[in-house]
Amino acid sequence: MWVRFFVVHFSDREAGSQNMKKEHKKRMHYLDHAATTAVLPEAAAIACRVMTEQFGNPSSVHRMGIEASGMLETARKQVAAILSAAPSEVTFTSCGTEATATAIYGACRRKGRGKHIITTAIEHSATLNTVRQLEQEGFEVTYLQPDADGHIAVSDLRDAIRPDTVLLTCMLANNEVGTILPVKEFGKILKKKAPQALFHIDAVQGLARIPIKPKLWNADFISVSGHKIGAPKGIGALYIRKGVRIAPLMVGGGQERGMRPGTEATPNIAAFGEACRIRQEQLEDNYAKVEALCAQLEAGIAQRFPWAVYNGKHDMPHVVNVSFPGCKSEVLLRVLEMHEVYVSSGSACAKGKASHVLAAMQLGHERIDSALRISFAPSNTPEDVEVLLDALEEGTKRLRRE
Repeated sequence: MWVRFFVVHFSDREAGSQNMKKEHKKRMHYLDHAATTAVLPEAAAIACRVMTEQFGNPSSVHRMGIEASGMLETARKQVAAILSAAPSEVTFTSCGTEATATAIYGACRRKGRGKHIITTAIEHSATLNTVRQLEQEGFEVTYLQPDADGHIAVSDLRDAIRPDTVLLTCMLANNEVGTILPVKEFGKILKKKAPQALFHIDAVQGLARIPIKPKLWNADFISVSGHKIGAPKGIGALYIRKGVRIAPLMVGGGQERGMRPGTEATPNIAAFGEACRIRQEQLEDNYAKVEALCAQLEAGIAQRFPWAVYNGKHDMPHVVNVSFPGCKSEVLLRVLEMHEVYVSSGSACAKGKASHVLAAMQLGHERIDSALRISFAPSNTPEDVEVLLDALEEGTKRLRRE
């Protein structure tokens, strides 16, 4: 393997410095918000204050501990408000994955309640890998299949429910194609046909984008994550309906009413609460803003790339999945990155592997291999969309020609 060494001569340094200054001035166009988001300034500020000034342990009984405990409960109320829940129904976790695992394992490991789980083939890996682990423990899992648009039929759930069904776990909004699952109808049918079964909803992509309604949906559990809505990474929450009793994943000091032991990540929790407060106040305006950006993108694609193909109906306007046949997505991503445009080819947790969601939708290899996921946040602008379209036009022309 040859290794090349580049020597920058003194005479070249000034030119190199000017180029670097130009690069620094180039604005980043981040359109991968389904993967993660920047922390809101208000959330970052409160986290910093808790880390440096109000850093007491919430379990301590002195003044600083009591202050920290108060901040914890304030955040709990803020998260509960956006979940349409009571504060006592909110348990903080380290992330959405832990919240999901807590719900699934807790629901299924109740003795004498059944050994049948229902989920869908388009779930996040947090759900799919957890139920696969339970399959190894003797549970039977039914995977509901999507149609070509990424939707799951209510009739398929009705047919799948059995007397020994212990859990239905599904997402509210798909993280790759933006389809919304009929959770209201799912919950109604489940509780009618299998009242002993519990219902878990992964609402990570739906939080702060559409109203969360656990009572209307007959939900027993709802898992959410902070870093998708402007809070730091490393914080999530699980809604557990009042009256539902499950065992925790771990035991320890009894924090979070015994459901999640360990000293609470108070800075992250406070930031999560603040992000929830802001996002809830701006929910309608933010939805309209993202909807307009999605419409702008669709119009641009129709004009410039009439041969492109959408994957899924993106019921949620913040996620658009589109294939550019003849252009490998991994190569197109690199071209876009040269223009400081950042999108993805699917779920960040897949780490570049082919999308199991698009495969479950029975899409062809070329379509899967050329798919891009573009995901918006309220911070995006029309300029971001135009720069994306320009970069796509340059990249697709080059790749299709080659």
